[in-house]
Amino acid sequence: MEPGVYLVHKEVGGTSFDVVRGFTREAREAGLKKYPLGHGGTLDPFAKGLLLILAGQATRLMELMHPIPKTYVADIAWGVETDTCDHLGQGISEGDASTLSLAALDAALASFLGWQDQVPPATSAKKIDGEAAYRKAHRGEEVILPPSKVYLHEARWLDHDLPKSSRLEITCRGGYYVRALARDLGRRLGCGAHLSGLHRTAIGPWKDPGQGARILVQGEALVPWCSSRRITDDEAIHLGHGRAISMGETEAPTWKLPDGFPDPSGPIRALHEGRLTALLREEEGQLRTFANLRGGL
Repeated sequence: MEPGVYLVHKEVGGTSFDVVRGFTREAREAGLKKYPLGHGGTLDPFAKGLLLILAGQATRLMELMHPIPKTYVADIAWGVETDTCDHLGQGISEGDASTLSLAALDAALASFLGWQDQVPPATSAKKIDGEAAYRKAHRGEEVILPPSKVYLHEARWLDHDLPKSSRLEITCRGGYYVRALARDLGRRLGCGAHLSGLHRTAIGPWKDPGQGARILVQGEALVPWCSSRRITDDEAIHLGHGRAISMGETEAPTWKLPDGFPDPSGPIRALHEGRLTALLREEEGQLRTFANLRGGL
């Protein structure tokens, strides 16, 4: 198993950790014991789509995956709010969706754009006293989560089957709960709503590879929203020993964020012979390593 970021399609029903465990078994069968593996953003079991599996030194890129754009197609069922904010939960309130209009749907959706305070679902992975909220909720304990600051960049309705359902496409920053958006749209419109399906179609520059496929991303294709500094052999040695190098000539990112999307303020990529070998930050007019990707990716 080569180090890097794998683009994988997660099917409905399995968890994100199920996919990681599959990679772990594969690594062990290849003789790689205690091989670092992780994912770059959870998908709920009922959801499908793009999951990033970070292998080897690429696990050190995990924090860089959080603040970049993520695109989803969501199916929203009108008329019932559930305790989990999705179709697997129990109905907790019902409303009349017969009066929903396209104008009302457009106006409601527009009100959620930009930075907002969002209360995560009680069955989210948010931690309460070190334990995931969904574990407490499944035991029947009361779960009260504080709101989180989240960002919704774009949202548009794809189609409607009113008063039953609508399909929505959104682009948001990491940490956004699409289930919570469905719940809050239902409350704003006064009819109740929940999520009946979810497909993550893209994360940053990467698209869902489709069922049964996986794509390995390495080298200059990794974290292309960050600027780059191409380093020489001597500079690679300096960085490997913890020494700073000159600022030199920095290249602009090769993938552009959507216009107006919040800048994730990423590090500078150190590229050596086509491989990503370190993540750098400026300190007192020089560049210094804060993550050494030993062996390169």
